[in-house]
Amino acid sequence: MLAITLLYIILNIVLFANEWYYLSLLPFVLLVIYLAIFSLDKLILLVVFFVPISIPLDLFAPDLSFDLQLPTEPILAGLLIFIIFRLIYERKFDRDILLHPISIAIYFNLFWIFLTACTSSMPIVSFKFLISRLWFVVTFYFIATQFFTRKRNMRLYIWAYIPLMLVVMGYAIVRLSQFGLFNQHAAHLSANPFFNDHTSYGCILAMLLPFSIGFALTPKYSMPLKTLSWILVFLVSFALLFSYSRAAWISIVVAGAIFSVQLLKIKFRTMFLILSVIGALVYLNRTEIFMKLEQNRQDSSKDLAKHIKSISNIRTDESNVERLNRWESAFRMFKERPVLGWGPGTYMFQYAPFQAFSQKTLISTNEGNMGNAHSEYIGPLSESGIFGCLSFIFIGIITLYTGVKLYSRSAGHRTTRILISSATLGLITYYTHGALNNFLDTDKASALFWGYTAMIAALDVYYVRKFEEEKVQ
Repeated sequence: MLAITLLYIILNIVLFANEWYYLSLLPFVLLVIYLAIFSLDKLILLVVFFVPISIPLDLFAPDLSFDLQLPTEPILAGLLIFIIFRLIYERKFDRDILLHPISIAIYFNLFWIFLTACTSSMPIVSFKFLISRLWFVVTFYFIATQFFTRKRNMRLYIWAYIPLMLVVMGYAIVRLSQFGLFNQHAAHLSANPFFNDHTSYGCILAMLLPFSIGFALTPKYSMPLKTLSWILVFLVSFALLFSYSRAAWISIVVAGAIFSVQLLKIKFRTMFLILSVIGALVYLNRTEIFMKLEQNRQDSSKDLAKHIKSISNIRTDESNVERLNRWESAFRMFKERPVLGWGPGTYMFQYAPFQAFSQKTLISTNEGNMGNAHSEYIGPLSESGIFGCLSFIFIGIITLYTGVKLYSRSAGHRTTRILISSATLGLITYYTHGALNNFLDTDKASALFWGYTAMIAALDVYYVRKFEEEKVQ
């Protein structure tokens, strides 16, 4: 062993001298392989731990035709292959999870992505999209549900994400402070290169806030850990405020409103009916509402009050107007291919000809290099047709319905209730944010989104059903 170690060190020095650095990754690769075979739960935590500081491969190799987040996505790709072979060999997986309504909704979404990848205008792009979605779902949902057979592991999963996220938050605040904390424009790239912009950064902070509060309220935590949790609540709230992400702020308000409704014990179907009526009224009065919004000329500002007011400015705020341009382009694409769409992941390459000149802004582009449709619902509509959009909405409805029902069914089990509420509210922030942006093609959002979804499925299968069985007995 000593001889092998010495040989590795000597060889590494020689390769370093010749500017070939990749052999230094060998110990990390061997560690990942070892954990995959002998301790898969630790590997999941390791991946989640590194997610906040993952950076794009194109920073080092900009000429490649593909991109990955390092170090997480290569591990996830390897895990996907390993899990497939392991399932073929062992032929066992928890049947209750496989047949859970949430899982069935995910199957339909993945099937439709596969089908529309086959009919895509750019098949290579679409199958890359499908494969990356698969390694996120398989690891952060299906494998995570088995990790979550113990409630303690659900908290560990989030705590694993937090340390390096705190590092990113500190990094972003320090960078922002160099231009002044109230410099809204500097906030856009304060978390770069870990986050592309302030919207994705704000989205993750919003998703973490419910769990931060949940940790602070967990009865079994010791006083030092509760104190640490309240400090975390303050730090996440502070970073969220200075992310200047208006969509993230809105998502927190919506999550807070729904939690208030939950505390009032209003039933899910009543809440769904109220939201449907509100949605119908907004649609019927859309012309008047649109005219009213056009009167708002307040642009994004370093003044927080003015920045909040700019949320409804669809006339002169470049960010808002460009988002409308992207949405209108997506709807035009949808009208041309309403059932199968243009192919998963293809929007950014196909939307340019669908832009109307009158709707273009100073930040509009025809190059396909400035992001996607900026909506988790409208994007799939153009890329995978009507069922691409509906299949994602179906996942949301089933998951949130399950979360709300679990909350009411877990009365008397405070720790479990806090976990259910934290995961459900965290997902609500994302589903709200998803109306204005989409980040599920990134490891940072997927680790939390699919992880929270897995928690709700696991809590339903492994805990709340047992509570009910105990009551019957």
